[in-house]
Amino acid sequence: MQLRQTNIQRLKSDTFDVLVVGGGINGAVSAAALSGKGARVALIDQRDFAGFTSQHASNLAWGGIKYLESYDFGLVRKLCMSRNQLIRSYPSTVQEIRFLTTIQKGFRHPLLFLWAGTWLYWFFGNCFTRIPRLVPKSRMRSEESIIATDNVAGSFEYSDAYLRDNDSRFVFNFVRTAMNRGCTAANYVESLGGRRDGDEWVVQARDTVGGEEFEIHARVLINAAGPFVDDHNRLTKQKTAHKHVFSKGIHLIVDQLTPNRRVLAFFADDGRLFFVIPMGPSTCIGTTDTPVDSPHVEVTDEDVEFVLSNINKRLRLARPLERKDVIGYRCGVRPLAVNQGQMGGRDFLQLSRKHAVDINREAAHISIFGGKLTDCINVGDEICDATRDLGVHLPHPDFQWYGEPPEKVREEFFHRAKRMDLDAMTPPTSTEPLSIRLWRRYAEHATELLETIRENPKKAELLIEGTEYIRCELEQAARREMITKLEDFLRRRSKIELVVRRETIRNSPGLLEACRILFGDEAEAKAAEYFDDHKEASAA
Repeated sequence: MQLRQTNIQRLKSDTFDVLVVGGGINGAVSAAALSGKGARVALIDQRDFAGFTSQHASNLAWGGIKYLESYDFGLVRKLCMSRNQLIRSYPSTVQEIRFLTTIQKGFRHPLLFLWAGTWLYWFFGNCFTRIPRLVPKSRMRSEESIIATDNVAGSFEYSDAYLRDNDSRFVFNFVRTAMNRGCTAANYVESLGGRRDGDEWVVQARDTVGGEEFEIHARVLINAAGPFVDDHNRLTKQKTAHKHVFSKGIHLIVDQLTPNRRVLAFFADDGRLFFVIPMGPSTCIGTTDTPVDSPHVEVTDEDVEFVLSNINKRLRLARPLERKDVIGYRCGVRPLAVNQGQMGGRDFLQLSRKHAVDINREAAHISIFGGKLTDCINVGDEICDATRDLGVHLPHPDFQWYGEPPEKVREEFFHRAKRMDLDAMTPPTSTEPLSIRLWRRYAEHATELLETIRENPKKAELLIEGTEYIRCELEQAARREMITKLEDFLRRRSKIELVVRRETIRNSPGLLEACRILFGDEAEAKAAEYFDDHKEASAA
């Protein structure tokens, strides 16, 4: 964990142009964008990066088709264009996927009316994806045999996008990009609040691992604390035009239900969209949409019953899914931005995920409310504009801070991988060639892994049974990915915890060796901490 300790020392000693509080998607893209344009940036999060809201999303980058029903056409257009930009900018990571939507008889809108809506959606996205397609009931069984068709009027298919890796990994890659360009970032560093002192912010911070408190100095403070934005604004005495209300969503992870690489979409009993999403060897089912007062939420028996009941009604399975079939849970809140005092009388379910940026020019303070992963590039650009308006010099204003490396870099990587016959070393549990997976996850830094494997082919051996991860990936993660707890790797840098049962992880012969690579002499303590934490969570 040397990288983290080095960065904490820099947080103590340096003065920054910008301090970003919060390492979720909004904070990560803010740090990446500002660092790319030449600002001196610090980034902290009281948990791991993407360790709260951003780890509980559905792995989708979608244009918000549901907002057509509330006539929020401007938002749909914006999100569709943002989705297209992500697909173009991250072709290895964000990819088009088909959604097969099934409509029950007696639904509030006729099948053909909804199908027409998918064409409108397609046009809003500049016809970028494959065209929508009507699927009559007579063809549904051959298209997707697990869909129960007894009470079905028909279905249609349209396109959106999804993340090949998990959402947390996507967020972390922005953090890593920011660090590559000079950002000083540290996880498990909590902001205790701050004050404006002359022309700079002095923020009191605490290392939640070691307990030490210290000050961080920056000219501009960006509050990107996700669902805790309002709490942090109270600590810094900021008044804003917006605030957050919260919606709880849960997903259940089960063993793979269908081998087809598409999302199955339904309308649940309460009329809300409901998805069956492929996730490697598993399937993600959800979600709920429940108003809550606090960002701290948990899965309830009612939540699980709602998801299982709805999915069992809509799928024809060998036997109904039960609680014992659940591998893992995702449970988090969606922070929804609303104007202060204007929530009264509004339909909660009609609130959109539109983000809002509030700027206090006198205090050089920015607050980011709401937002969706789909819109993240726009957030980064908007924060650069706002920071420049507050007087921060950005030496490289035209630098494109997002996207995969140039095609020449990609071609050189795959040329070298082919000469090594790298794909012949692909672990048997992997669903894609090793060269493609390494490039998608590490981009230009995958070249370092090629050199390691060329020098010692044993570094391409699978380390943790039931996963895709090879030995040299763990070694690189230990150096570059600021993994502080075992959960950081199993849940956020990878999706192992989501697709492999915990007992399988516990009994994996390679787990302790992986911990030794990540944590050295603390390996056994870190493994025990992980399983003790999850034992306590399960008991709760």
